[in-house]
Amino acid sequence: MLKNFLIISFSLLAHSGEISDLADNLSKGLKPENKVAIMDFSYTDNKKSEGPIIIQERLTTELAGKKITLIERSLIKKVMEELKLQNSGAIDTKKAAEAGKLLGADILILGTLNDIQKDKTEINARCVEVKSGKILNAASARIKKTWNDLVSTENHASNHSGESLIQIALLIDTSGSMEGLINQTKSHLWKIINELASFKKNEDAPLIEVALYEYGNNNIDKSEGYVRLVSPFTSNLDKISKELFSLKTNGGDEYCGLAIKKAVEQLKWSQKDDVYKAIFIAGNEPFTQGEQPFEQSVALAKNKGIFVNTIFCGPMQQGIAMQWKRGAELSEGDYANINQNAQIAEIDAPQDRDIRESMASLSKTYVPYGKEGKETYKLKKDMDEQAISAPKSVLAERASFSASASGQASMSNWDLISAIETGAIKREEVKKENLNENLSKMSEKELNDFIDSKLKERAEIRAKIAKLKKERDEFIKKSSENQPKDTLDIKMIEILRKQASQKGYSFK
Repeated sequence: MLKNFLIISFSLLAHSGEISDLADNLSKGLKPENKVAIMDFSYTDNKKSEGPIIIQERLTTELAGKKITLIERSLIKKVMEELKLQNSGAIDTKKAAEAGKLLGADILILGTLNDIQKDKTEINARCVEVKSGKILNAASARIKKTWNDLVSTENHASNHSGESLIQIALLIDTSGSMEGLINQTKSHLWKIINELASFKKNEDAPLIEVALYEYGNNNIDKSEGYVRLVSPFTSNLDKISKELFSLKTNGGDEYCGLAIKKAVEQLKWSQKDDVYKAIFIAGNEPFTQGEQPFEQSVALAKNKGIFVNTIFCGPMQQGIAMQWKRGAELSEGDYANINQNAQIAEIDAPQDRDIRESMASLSKTYVPYGKEGKETYKLKKDMDEQAISAPKSVLAERASFSASASGQASMSNWDLISAIETGAIKREEVKKENLNENLSKMSEKELNDFIDSKLKERAEIRAKIAKLKKERDEFIKKSSENQPKDTLDIKMIEILRKQASQKGYSFK
């Protein structure tokens, strides 16, 4: 297969200073029929940096312009996961041969990075023949360093929280053509949240935090790159729902790279490795718009353990051509496309009336606690009223989440019953000054009896809602065979299940 590629030429170890020269040197002797897999280039000291992804991306771009068959990064990622290998230049000969065989590759391009000055990096690369494990070609370059390093002060061995926490940042394009995307997000938010609430880690339901950005809207200050933080991370998901309903579209420039960078840097992401952290960015314009390179933004996210998932509103191949798939692959995230204008028929279910009545009964069991309690309770009541006029599916999903363990956890910072139910507050720690006037006047026995009655009442309502929701889901499943399959909820749930399982979550 490689008869004309026999000489090991270390004379190519010239310090070119340009990625293009490095690619030229590495490609000498390669033929169009050679299948080549380009791996990430790791730092020799294993430090966390944006560099490995950026160098791999630049080298891929350069080699793609030559007559070489390159293997898709998504396939490389899959094989590395199967072999439980780091996608780096530190793979030994035996593992390289195994990886190459699974990839169907003739040659692996491996390499390492080493900072020789503050602003200069040395790249050492080699072509390895999969069949023999021999180094067939090697090249080196010294280039200007244009990326950042991340310095971690934590001990990696103890960088696990053990808690069940999920952080999701939604980046929604609100330019003039995105009405369909916004409508799907509003309609499907609670279904997606419910899916997350069904995940379990060590039998614990997760605390779910969601943040919301809009981008590409001319109503946003140009100096901000038409990117606006609508809400930082919050477990008050009614707040996110309310903000979604307030979004309006207006034409603008869609700077995906900048939107991702802001989400990575502005939000308070957990520093723990076992927390599932993900960005979902949705839009329909080229992923390359703006001065901020999306490669650097995605590399920054990857170094914080954040998956970047891209949702293109349009045909799959069009999204790939506009670099949406590439943006996801660089962080080991996932790419999907949706039809934002898909018409989803509203299906009436026999359980809808009982769910609405049960939701109203559940709302009566909330007991505002503390200063935040009154404000949040008012918001929840407002959202209850809004949900009644929303599609029945929205009401059902929201009711189901409110009755779930994750729903109780999200309300434990303002609702006394949720706080006691989840263990956030012990009964003996309840301060009467944080209760309303009627409850604060109760004796200790009266207050305990009141709490007991609310706990019992809520448990019964939660069980009823769970039963009704299960029956409704079964009815809807039988009645929705002709519903579109390329909608936001379906694509997001597929991605969430896949990635959360990598962080130790299980689901039914």
